[in-house]
Amino acid sequence: MTPKSGDTVRVHYRGTLSDGTEFDSSAGRDPLEFEVGAGQVIPGFDEAVAGLEVGQSTTVTIAACDAYGERVDEAVQDFPREAFGEDVPEVGWTVELQAPDGSRMAATIVGVGDEVVTLDFNHPLAGEELTFEIELVGVDAGGSGIILP
Repeated sequence: MTPKSGDTVRVHYRGTLSDGTEFDSSAGRDPLEFEVGAGQVIPGFDEAVAGLEVGQSTTVTIAACDAYGERVDEAVQDFPREAFGEDVPEVGWTVELQAPDGSRMAATIVGVGDEVVTLDFNHPLAGEELTFEIELVGVDAGGSGIILP
C-alpha cells in the first residue's frame, strides 16, 4: 500500500550529511510517525515516503532548499552580554529568546566576547544537503489502523 496525503505513516530512517556524518537516526527507537502531506517533516522527506510501499526502503538526497533552507547571514546577530545576566554564556549553547510578538526563537551561541554574544538563528542543518535512508514500516490509511508488512 502506497501512502497518500492524509495517511499516517511509520518509518525508520538514518540521516547523514554529505561527508557521511550521521546527524539523526531512529535506530533503537520507535519508528517516526507522521501524517503525509501535513508539513510535519521536511518536504523532500515527505515526498520520498509517499512513493514507497510498506516494507520498501529508499535512499534520497535532499537539497538544502527542500530541507532546512539555505543559511542566512543576517540570522547571525550580536546581543549585549549583559542580556544573559549572571550566566556566563558558552559557545555551542542553544538559547531560546522571546520576540516582541511573543513568539519564541531558538539560537546557537557562536561567539562570546567581553561585551557581545553572537547568536546564530539559522537551523543547525541550514545550508546542508541531507541524505536519508528510509524504510516504510507501516501506513494508517485514514484511521483504518496501521498496516504492517
